[in-house]
Amino acid sequence: MSVLVFVETHEGKIAKAAYEAVYYGKLIAEKTSGTVTAVTYGDASEGDLEKLGNYGAKKVLVNKNIKVANDQSLTDLAQQAVEAEGAKIVVFAFDVVGKSVAPRLSARLKAGLVPGAIDVPEIDGDNFVVTKNVFSGKAFAKYSIKTEIKIIALLPNSFKAETSDETASVETFENGVAESKITLKDKIVEGGEGIPLPEAELVVSAGRGLKGPDNWGIVEELAGALGAATACSRPVADIGWRPHHEHVGQTGIAIRPNLYIAAGISGAIQHLAGVNGSKVIVVINTDPEAPFFKAADYGVVGDAFEVLPRLTDAVKKFKTAD
Repeated sequence: MSVLVFVETHEGKIAKAAYEAVYYGKLIAEKTSGTVTAVTYGDASEGDLEKLGNYGAKKVLVNKNIKVANDQSLTDLAQQAVEAEGAKIVVFAFDVVGKSVAPRLSARLKAGLVPGAIDVPEIDGDNFVVTKNVFSGKAFAKYSIKTEIKIIALLPNSFKAETSDETASVETFENGVAESKITLKDKIVEGGEGIPLPEAELVVSAGRGLKGPDNWGIVEELAGALGAATACSRPVADIGWRPHHEHVGQTGIAIRPNLYIAAGISGAIQHLAGVNGSKVIVVINTDPEAPFFKAADYGVVGDAFEVLPRLTDAVKKFKTAD
């Protein structure tokens, strides 16, 4: 059974979540005696595309006409690749592009879709069952996909992608897909330098306990020492202390880093819903009754203005000792 994996790129670079999706596709292909084909777009180098073979892709279809991600064009690309390859299983990363393109493709192909999968499907004949988080990560649910074509969007950082020495063949795949069907008159770019939050393995976050935007230096210093991304709670973004692209939570960006450090955040359920997939959660708060401590792997009852600088110094000394 052919497995097609949609690979997102940004400014010529392949997204980390895309590598995980390709590896996930490989695990499915091993269960179905199939092969993995990746489809992508943009200006990623041929060497980088060939390295998708390290994660399980046998072939990579690349459309260089599409320079800028556009939902309609990317859906066209995915649909035409499915039809050209005769794919019965399609895998996306459950990121910004996957959240937009996968449902569109599902509607076009009348294909069942499970967004936010966290495990390899259980496959037994016609029985195809996918597990995902529900109720803001408080429970798991199993979904059975009955349609001929099945679409899965993998929650980022659910799998550690293992690699091999294999390389993939790279083929041009234009098929008449244009760059865009939409005329973009105004383009607003909201972003910053550093590690994109959805791809970050280490995140340092803070809330209103920092008391003002001028105090964010201690957060950025710790993040810099760790090589981490910075984030914030919703109230901080809403009052303009930090940009909205740093807001993590149920109404912001959902992340699953290996380490999430939260300083001065009470841990309301809406915030926890966006970070409870983190492998390790460290909470720093002056209030010993803060709800976040119930979800923490490690908790520090203390003032962030004292704890964060000490952590930064400790990290720097540790790295110097190495």
